[in-house]
Amino acid sequence: MKGGVAILNRAQRAPTALCAFGGVVCLAILVSCGGEKGARMETAPAQYKVEMKTSKGDVVILVHRDWSPIGADHFYELTKLHFYDGNRFFRCLPGFVVQWGINGDPDKNKTWREISIRDDPPKVSNKTGTVVFAMAGPNSRTTQVFVNLGDNSASLDSQGFTPFGEVIQGMDKIASVYMEYGDGPPSGAGPNQAAIADIGNPYLEEHFPKLDYVKSARIVQ
Repeated sequence: MKGGVAILNRAQRAPTALCAFGGVVCLAILVSCGGEKGARMETAPAQYKVEMKTSKGDVVILVHRDWSPIGADHFYELTKLHFYDGNRFFRCLPGFVVQWGINGDPDKNKTWREISIRDDPPKVSNKTGTVVFAMAGPNSRTTQVFVNLGDNSASLDSQGFTPFGEVIQGMDKIASVYMEYGDGPPSGAGPNQAAIADIGNPYLEEHFPKLDYVKSARIVQ
């Protein structure tokens, strides 16, 4: 696996892959930075809503394409393909983020983690409730997304994290997902992203059975 290992303090944590780009060290497990898919993506509506039925209740995300056009198109495509169905909220840190976007089927992960999208110029800050693609450095967004549980603008805006939507219903559900497992390696003993990608939900069901999850995610407007 490429990338260096570093333990960062709370203010420096980032919902990303474990690697260093341009002096910015990012936490978690390496996300592939493969070729762009932008040319094949369908253009999403200027605004659309995604209803996620979760183990905690319903959550509605309003996507604003003008905030992050490429990110909005990619999320639209992944949602239409039901990629997020069955995803566990695998990285849940109180006051920081709730992260998901690794499919329970290893074959799907293998395909999609090799497809990255270009960065969008940041327009909106990482305020509470905003929805953002995780990344491993420039032009590396793939499938993982997170909701900011607090105002993370000071730590994440400068790293290029670009919100594409916001939770408009069910933020209390997101904030109440199971968080006791903590962060994953190398900074904690929580779910290992590489193991999730390679083994799928059976790994999580055996070792982290209390994780909450997305039952389904559908475009409703």
